[in-house]
Amino acid sequence: MTTNTPPKDEAQTATHRREIKSFVRREGRTTPAQERALNELLPRYGIDYDANQQLNFTALFGNTNPVWLEIGFGMGHSLATMAEQMPEINFIGIEVHRPGVGSLLNAVKEKQLTNIRVMSHDAVEVLKHMIAEKSLARVLLFFPDPWHKSRHHKRRIVQAAFMDLLATRLVQNGIFHAATDWEPYAQWMIEVLSAHALYQNMATHPPFSDKPSYRPETKFERRGQRLGHGVWDIIYSLR
Repeated sequence: MTTNTPPKDEAQTATHRREIKSFVRREGRTTPAQERALNELLPRYGIDYDANQQLNFTALFGNTNPVWLEIGFGMGHSLATMAEQMPEINFIGIEVHRPGVGSLLNAVKEKQLTNIRVMSHDAVEVLKHMIAEKSLARVLLFFPDPWHKSRHHKRRIVQAAFMDLLATRLVQNGIFHAATDWEPYAQWMIEVLSAHALYQNMATHPPFSDKPSYRPETKFERRGQRLGHGVWDIIYSLR
């Protein structure tokens, strides 16, 4: 009897094509302080990935405050600053870089923050399997990997399919806010979002928005500005 099942090698290749990642794990070296934070604080502030378990935000934070999710928080400085300045907002940060997770956890302890939870997993999988529909007030994407080379553009996280997924997770009038210092990627995001019927540009003078006061300015950003580099904020709301 014949079947249409592809050979094992072909099936593995097809799966690989379907699961293109927008990130590369660059572990680097964790400092002793970061390693202690991962061991001691992650059990308290971390969320384990479970594809079969959607998060209950009320139970997770102990309140019904709006939830903002940041994808790729780096070393966590901006996320910790936002959480400190906006205690009325709950934050979920997703980052696959372990030293960054440890750094954020140390800031959470130092600032005695109670409105942050942390995940170290693929953000797309988290959104698909653990975030309930119409539950996020805002999704933040600050300085994502621009994947400069043309052959790598397929790895950029801002794609039509990704925005389709976010549209199911954001509340009505929920916000998607991205920032980048790579102008070609900024133009790419504007093209993707402008072509999407469910999103509306919030810029006063489109296509780009002024930097909102809640987004902290990083040392990297200030250094770039001294060198004449630009930063572009892209803010769209869900219709």
